[in-house]
Amino acid sequence: MKNIGLCLLLGVLCGCVRIPPGTEAVTGFEVQRYLGTWYEIARLDHIFERGLTHVSAEYSLKPDGSLRVVNRGFDPKENRWKSVEGRASFVAGPGQGRLRVSFFRPFYGGYNILALDERDYGYALVCGNSRDYLWILARQPTLPKAVLDDLTQQAKALGFNTDALIQVRQGAPATTAAPASESRHK
Repeated sequence: MKNIGLCLLLGVLCGCVRIPPGTEAVTGFEVQRYLGTWYEIARLDHIFERGLTHVSAEYSLKPDGSLRVVNRGFDPKENRWKSVEGRASFVAGPGQGRLRVSFFRPFYGGYNILALDERDYGYALVCGNSRDYLWILARQPTLPKAVLDDLTQQAKALGFNTDALIQVRQGAPATTAAPASESRHK
C-alpha cells in the first residue's frame, strides 16, 4: 500500500505543470527567436539558485522539437561555475509560451512566459508553477531601468511578491576559473 501511495504522489509531482491562476502565457510565441542566451536580471530567491551570480540560460533546439536548456551560474562562496542541463517541451503547442522543463527527470516544472518583447525578443518575464518562482530575463547582462520597472510592475499586478526580487549580478565574476559543465547542481 505504501508503494502505491508513493507512486501516486510521484505521478502527481512529475506530471504537474501549471501556470499560476490569474496569469496567462504569451501567444504568438516563436521558438526560433527565443533560442540562444538569456541573462537573469532579477529573480525570486529559491534553493536551486541561492547565492549564484552571473546566471544565464542557453536554449537550443533538439532534433525532436524539444529544447535543450543549459543553466549556468557562478558560486562566489565556492569560487566556481555551476551548470545543469535540462530538457523543455511545449505544454500547449509551439505558439504559446508554456513549457514543461526538467533538470532532474522524472520531475517537471512549469516555464511560463508571461511577458515578452515581441519586437526583438530582448526581454522576458517568466514564472514557474506558482507565484514563488519568477525571473526577469534579457538578452544582454543589463536591462534599461524603465523596462525593468515595467516588468516588475507587471509582475506585481499579477500577484508576485516583487519586493523580494533579487537583482542578479552580471558581468565578469571575480575569478579566473573557467566555466564548468560537469556540475549537475544549480
